[in-house]
Amino acid sequence: MSAPGPSAAAQAPPVRREDRDGVATLTLDRPAARNALSLATMRALTAELEAVSADPAVRVVVVAGAGPAFCAGHDLKEMRANAGEAFFAETFRTCATLMLTIRRIRQPVIARVHAMATAAGCQLVATCDLAYAAEGARFATPGVNIGLFCSTPMVALSRAVGRKAAMEMLLTGDAIDAAEAVRIGLVNRVVPADRLDETVYGVAARIAAKSPLTLAIGKEAFDRQIELPIEDAYTYASEVMTRNMLARDAEEGIDAFLDKRTPVWCGR
Repeated sequence: MSAPGPSAAAQAPPVRREDRDGVATLTLDRPAARNALSLATMRALTAELEAVSADPAVRVVVVAGAGPAFCAGHDLKEMRANAGEAFFAETFRTCATLMLTIRRIRQPVIARVHAMATAAGCQLVATCDLAYAAEGARFATPGVNIGLFCSTPMVALSRAVGRKAAMEMLLTGDAIDAAEAVRIGLVNRVVPADRLDETVYGVAARIAAKSPLTLAIGKEAFDRQIELPIEDAYTYASEVMTRNMLARDAEEGIDAFLDKRTPVWCGR
């Protein structure tokens, strides 16, 4: 008798994609592992984001988690089982590639945080363009508690919240609740759990109704200007607006506004 094959759970892809009305939802689907970011999971999410970026039908991306957690960070069991410099380096390079892909794809990316987001899971939330959380969600960068400072999560966290708020999370490892996450700017809004989808997909629908070209221009420009000195930022932003004004969608949008009608976007 042949040996039994891998279980259905082992064969299931770690990320699910569902598309509806111009919104692609990418769901981390390792609930038993609290959606920990194994190498396979990070590679799968990166591949899905790249596929979404090339899909003209998708205007907005939502990143979600299945099961009891949004994302528990890196897969520590996998890392201990493969302990060694080469594996660790590959893990953190792959994570950096994932986070940079979120920043670089043309569509806005929204984090739908229904529960705990820790370490690289908190990094994922901080990296997304927008984030909405259920009241029971909690956030932490607890690496310091196990002798592993959350250095890569620090990159996204320190760009999403103020210096002292970031350092308090990183140095103490303490979890914060959703209300505190809103206060420090890690998430946009906290809502009751039964209103999370209404909130996330309501925002996604409003964004998806805009010109896809304008969204892409704006996302790229935001990330570039925020790292520049203010004079350079204004020079760069002025150049972006000049190019944007020459786009067909800008002409259509202005004409529609003046004519008091709904614009019809062509994406160029």
